[in-house]
Amino acid sequence: MIKNIALAIQAYFGAFGLISQLRLWKYFAVPMLISFFTAILIGVTAYGLSDTIGSHIARVWVWHWGKETVALISNILGGLFIVLIGLILYKHIIMALSAPFMSPVSEKIEKHLLGTLHGSRNTTFAQQLWRGVRINIRNLSMELLLTIPILLLGLIPIIGIFSTILLFFVQAYYAGFGNMDYTLERHFKYSESIQFVKNHRGLAIGNGIVFMFFLLIPIIGVILVLPFSVTAASVKTIEALQIKNK
Repeated sequence: MIKNIALAIQAYFGAFGLISQLRLWKYFAVPMLISFFTAILIGVTAYGLSDTIGSHIARVWVWHWGKETVALISNILGGLFIVLIGLILYKHIIMALSAPFMSPVSEKIEKHLLGTLHGSRNTTFAQQLWRGVRINIRNLSMELLLTIPILLLGLIPIIGIFSTILLFFVQAYYAGFGNMDYTLERHFKYSESIQFVKNHRGLAIGNGIVFMFFLLIPIIGVILVLPFSVTAASVKTIEALQIKNK
């Protein structure tokens, strides 16, 4: 799995050249706008709700001494909680809504690499959108189920350090999952795609690791994350499909 993680990360280095060579930037225009405005909406929501969440957390502290300090820390924790949940929602919202625009990108990359399309489900815009919504609702549910107990573990001293790392990898896995499915939807049905990604966890995690780091770059990160991550994921997914079909 470590080898596949490294290969998925390495694929990003050729993404810009491939996007430019195949003139794919126009396909990313709408997804980049979706990504940008979704990020703004989540950021504004996090800022507005942090005080509210913080006040609820601060109520646990019943003593008068240190109440101001506890309130400040609670507001920060409230903001971080909203940002974390927002980040999870952000990934799945943009991936679901971008699905119809990403399928042509994946098709052009496959034609470029293989000379032809080896898989075509002949789906409509609406069907691609529904597939994206369905797969991302499933992934969102699974990610939240894993995230909640990991966050609770994070409250335990020392173990909290490892839970942060684990939480990052969980988010990376589902980010990579969504990027891989833009290619897999032409080759597999819903349940088959889930199994394929499970068998290639390293590729999903590696792709998602860079995806997550992109989001740390102010403004530019949320604009460029989809073009680079989808292109890199398409290349490695197509290669994995070729190996599987041999």
